[in-house]
Parts: sequence; structure tokens; C-alpha cells
Amino acid sequence: EVQLVESGGGLVQPGGSLRLSCAASGFTFSSYAMIWVRQAPGKGLEWVSSINSGGGSTYYADSVKGRFTISRDNAKNTVYLQMNSLKPEDTGVYYCNATSGKYVYWGQGTRVTVSS
Repeated sequence: EVQLVESGGGLVQPGGSLRLSCAASGFTFSSYAMIWVRQAPGKGLEWVSSINSGGGSTYYADSVKGRFTISRDNAKNTVYLQMNSLKPEDTGVYYCNATSGKYVYWGQGTRVTVSS
């Protein structure tokens, strides 16, 4: 079955860093673009970052540009989100998505809390 298993979330102080991971299985990972989406408490979904199937093209929301870096390792079927200089407004549940253009798969989400 298709699985996206996320990890790396937790509690961090403002200015700190976290690295989120999303391990994929059950589909041809190297054929899929990967996307990170987040949801702050009481808010709707917000697109954070995307990376194309080969890893050569990356895209970021203005709110995270310069602080977050998306990357992927197709040999490990894993996508990462390196988050630096974290702010309280980065708090939320982070979801890993995979899309071929035909299908979209969702991870279970991992909680990030940025607080002093």
C-alpha cells in the first residue's frame, strides 16, 4: 500500500531548527513531485514548499523563503524539509504530499511547535 511516514517534528525555541523527513513506499517515488503543506492551529492549509521528481527544481512560499530548504533522496525514497530560524508562526501540523499529476497521496502529519 501507499505510505508516507513523516517524522522529525517536535518542540523548538524561536530561532531554532528542525529537519522533517517523509519516507515513501508503495509507489514509484522518483516519478512524483513532493510537497510540504502545513496547518496552523485554527487555520486552513498553507502550501510551504515543493520539489520536482528529479530534485532539480524547488519552490517556496514567501513566508518561509530563505529559512526552509526542501530536498529529496530518490535512492532512499525520502523527502526532507530543513527548517531554520523558526518563528512561532511556523507552528502547526506539517503534511507530506506526493503527486504525479493524476493522484495525490497524503502523509499523516507531524506536529511542529515553536515556542519559548
